[in-house]
Amino acid sequence: MDDDQIPHSPDFDELDRLAPNKAGRRNLLFALIGNINYSWSNNESTFIYILQHLMETDELTATLVFGTLNTTRARVDLIERLADAKLKDDTLKKKLRRILRIFNESTRLRNEFSHATFRQNQQGEITHTHSMRIQRKNGQIQLGEIKALDDARIAQMGKAIEKLVKLNREIWAFIPELQHAMSQAADKPQHQGSPQFQPS
Repeated sequence: MDDDQIPHSPDFDELDRLAPNKAGRRNLLFALIGNINYSWSNNESTFIYILQHLMETDELTATLVFGTLNTTRARVDLIERLADAKLKDDTLKKKLRRILRIFNESTRLRNEFSHATFRQNQQGEITHTHSMRIQRKNGQIQLGEIKALDDARIAQMGKAIEKLVKLNREIWAFIPELQHAMSQAADKPQHQGSPQFQPS
């Protein structure tokens, strides 16, 4: 690799000297990222109880299934498939689809900040995120998008946190409705299917 292809090391001494002057905005940014992760994780954990009722099982079994499916995408996929197969109430299906849609939108934002490098300017201010997601653009493989961490983006993060908090309350209101619907369905007599002929 040529020397001009190697990125220059930051001036760490100068960044350390300037950092206290940028602490306010830096701490705000870190608090927002932490709050997004905190709120997102609280929402994902409620899926244990959605799984519990869709699977018509106990909390321990639902927790084991949740933990065994070690990606968020796999957990959401299972919930969607179970709802299609077992949830008969169309109104609740629509509510669940809405919950999952909003959650998936928040997952993209959470991943964006959790899997990125952060660029600083000469004054030690964090100015951009650089996604670590590999993508192909114009036939070239490169790292993901670079986005400015300006006031508009910080405001967007604040709105995302508000949406996650609202979603959490919506999920907790949905769970007893789901429990009731599934218990009602279990109480109904099941269709027996075709009669089985016994040998004479």
